[in-house]
Amino acid sequence: MGTKRAEDGDGPAELFSRVNVDRVSQVIVDQIKLLIRDGRLSAGDRLPSERELGQRFGVSRVTVREALRVLEAGGLVTIKVGSHGGAFLTAPSAERLGAGLADLISLAPLTAANVTEARTVVELGILPLVVERATEADIADLLAMAEESGRAVERGEYAIEMSAAFHTRVAACTHNPAIEMLVQSFHGPLLMSLEESHADAPMGRQGTEEHLALTRAIQARDEAAARAVMTRHLERTARRVRRDT
Repeated sequence: MGTKRAEDGDGPAELFSRVNVDRVSQVIVDQIKLLIRDGRLSAGDRLPSERELGQRFGVSRVTVREALRVLEAGGLVTIKVGSHGGAFLTAPSAERLGAGLADLISLAPLTAANVTEARTVVELGILPLVVERATEADIADLLAMAEESGRAVERGEYAIEMSAAFHTRVAACTHNPAIEMLVQSFHGPLLMSLEESHADAPMGRQGTEEHLALTRAIQARDEAAARAVMTRHLERTARRVRRDT
C-alpha cells in the first residue's frame, strides 16, 4: 500500500530506537504501534527476543515484558513459548476491537433513549449494504434465528439476548469489519435499552415477526421494504424508552 517493509539489514531489531523517559513501557508500545501503522512491521512478524529488545531500547527485560503484555492485551501480539516461541505480531479481530470499544461505551452515562437514537442512525444507515451484500448463507442464518425466536416466544422462553444477536448478525451481512466492530461494541448498551423498552411490555412476538419480515425483505433485495420494517421496529422501541425518561 505504498509503505516499505523492512529488508535485509533493516530487520525488526534495527527498527527500534532507545528511549529514556517516564512510563518507558508505554513508549515502547507506542513505537511498535507506529511501526505497524507505517507498514514496517506486520502480522506474522516475529519481534526480537526480550533481551535484544531491551538492548535496542536501552531498558530492562522487565520493562520490555510489560510492554509486550500491553500489546498482547490489545490483540497486537501473540506470545508463544517453546523453542520456536517468541512475540509474534497479529491483526486484532473485529470481536476483540469491539470488546475494547464496548468496555469504553459501558462506562459512559448512556440512557436507553440515547442508545435507541444511535441504533436508528446506524441500523438504518447500513441497510443498503445489507440488502446488497447479504449472501445466501447470511439469509439462511437470519431466517433460522428469526424462526427459532418465534418458537421461543411460543414456549415462553424468549430472551432479549436473542434480539440483540439477530441485530448483530444483520450488521455482519455488510461484510464490513468496521461496521461489525461498531455494532458488537454496542452489545451491552443494546441489551440495556431492550430491557428498559420491554420493562412493562410483552416481549418477543411482534419483534420476532418484524425480524422475519426484515429477513424476507433482505432476501428479496427490497431495500425500501427493509427500511420500512426496520423503521417501524426501532420507532416502537424509541416510543417505549421515551416514556421512561
